[in-house]
Amino acid sequence: MQDKNINRVSGITTVDKDPWEDIRNSVKSLCDDFPGEYWRKLDSNRSYPEEFVEALTKAGYLACLIPEEYGGSGLPLKAACAILEEIQRSGGNGAACHAQMYIMGALLRHGSEEQKNKYLPKIASGELRLQAFGVTEPDAGTDTLSIRTKAEKSNNSYIINGQKVWTSRAEYSDLMLLLARTSNDKNNKRTEGLSLFILDMQKAKDKGLTIKPIRTMINHATTEIFFDDLEIPLDSLIGDEGKGFKYILDGMNAERILIASECIGDSKFFLDKMTDYATSREVFGRPIGQNQGIQFPISRAYAETEAAALMVERAAELFDKNMPCGTEANISKLLASEASWKSAEAAIQTFGGYGFAEDYDIERKYREARLYQIAPVSTNLILAYIAQNVLGLKRSY
Repeated sequence: MQDKNINRVSGITTVDKDPWEDIRNSVKSLCDDFPGEYWRKLDSNRSYPEEFVEALTKAGYLACLIPEEYGGSGLPLKAACAILEEIQRSGGNGAACHAQMYIMGALLRHGSEEQKNKYLPKIASGELRLQAFGVTEPDAGTDTLSIRTKAEKSNNSYIINGQKVWTSRAEYSDLMLLLARTSNDKNNKRTEGLSLFILDMQKAKDKGLTIKPIRTMINHATTEIFFDDLEIPLDSLIGDEGKGFKYILDGMNAERILIASECIGDSKFFLDKMTDYATSREVFGRPIGQNQGIQFPISRAYAETEAAALMVERAAELFDKNMPCGTEANISKLLASEASWKSAEAAIQTFGGYGFAEDYDIERKYREARLYQIAPVSTNLILAYIAQNVLGLKRSY
């Protein structure tokens, strides 16, 4: 796809230099060392991209949002968006490590100074990985306020019992942020009674923590987690007891914006592949890209991607200015995930039978792009959020 003189953050033709151009070029160069063959092999074996994550860590990209005083780069969310977008555009999969960028925000904003000094420098250096986020449960699903995993105080510790599901990267993470119920007091607000903990999984294994992998249609390294009288120290609590739901809400806007950036990258991957193939592939004596039946779906996917990119940029700008951005974060995730899916559909149609062949990487990315219609928040829940919080319609759930 030709986009000379295009600002790839917003998609607007401009004479201004993209402030993250150097980062984008560096990420692209790193990703060149991990071509399609690398990701296809991992996908086939359902293996974790250990070498890729290690390379990102050494380059400092996974610590980009950690303040400099804790060993990170102290960059804004827009920089993290650029990093993840380029990973996806290269054909890679940032989902293997993207959680560290937004999970650590809860620790940074609400953790004690002792917790920040203990964990953040080691996360920044790569000595520790904070990749696992234990929130969703089998019965509660996206109704987070209905979770039942309990954390009960007992002398100098908390005892954890319960189950989590769709906890991705737990097998490859040293630390987990865990949301658990510490109170069932019906007199409290519904949003109270949940607390956030930082859990050392290396110490917890075989002491009440069990991890069970879930095989899915994509290589996502997701799991079920079981807690059976797991004892953790009192200083595992982040912030105040009962305020955990509020703490994780802080990170959800960042999560949605970063995931939206990945979707923009996915869409650009498909657009790059489609335009190149439509130009070179000849049928009936002429390039297939000369046919409107091929041109129009590609053009529409491009237009929707550029529009979604504008909303992602807007959401990230508000986030970086510490301004309310819940609506923009949700809309950016909605539009970007739909744009990437539109591009994925157009790519399959453009490539025809070859779109189903593993060697072209279209079918792998097609499967990966589908995830973001339902995760980390489903399209329907975003629409319900807009209806209730923006349009003033009655709550539907």
